[in-house]
Amino acid sequence: MNRITHIVGIDEVGRGPIAGPVTVCTCVVPNNFDFEKFEGIKDSKKLSPKKRQEWFAKISDLKSCGELDFTFSSVSAKEIDEIGIAPAIKKALNKSLEKLALNPLLTTVKLDGSLKAPKEFIFQETIIKGDEKIPIISAASIVAKVTRDKYMTEQSEIYPLYGFEKHKGYGTVEHYKSIHKHGISPLHRKSFLGLNA
Repeated sequence: MNRITHIVGIDEVGRGPIAGPVTVCTCVVPNNFDFEKFEGIKDSKKLSPKKRQEWFAKISDLKSCGELDFTFSSVSAKEIDEIGIAPAIKKALNKSLEKLALNPLLTTVKLDGSLKAPKEFIFQETIIKGDEKIPIISAASIVAKVTRDKYMTEQSEIYPLYGFEKHKGYGTVEHYKSIHKHGISPLHRKSFLGLNA
């Protein structure tokens, strides 16, 4: 049997918001990676914004040193409206994974929730709450969350009426109030708002 050379963790963020893209991150480490470097890592949702930034900096440093790699890919609100959220997540996942150019036969893939890698990755496992249980998935969840949050904060300067920097596109009471007052922006998912996409 081929020897596994790489371990991959995959997670997505932005499945539920009513505005903004969905983003998938793929994080990869060599099989001999020292997982003590991930000691104390958690699912991005369980970390404060400050702690997320600290972990993101640490993961980025490990990437700079060549100890791990990560890529991410996003699909826009417009395309989510056109193809649906599940196909959009699949598209972002496949694009993110493709960027790493890994040999599927030498790679173990661990995915969060209900995610699936392309079938050529025969050594793959989907783990419920994987972002809490598997450090490499936690790392992917942090990169995905920090990346998407940064994008939504930047977009808040272009569309200042909606408070994207606060809720990042999720359907908070304040967000719905601003939609009722100002209408929708190009970042909004019409299909999630019951509008014709």
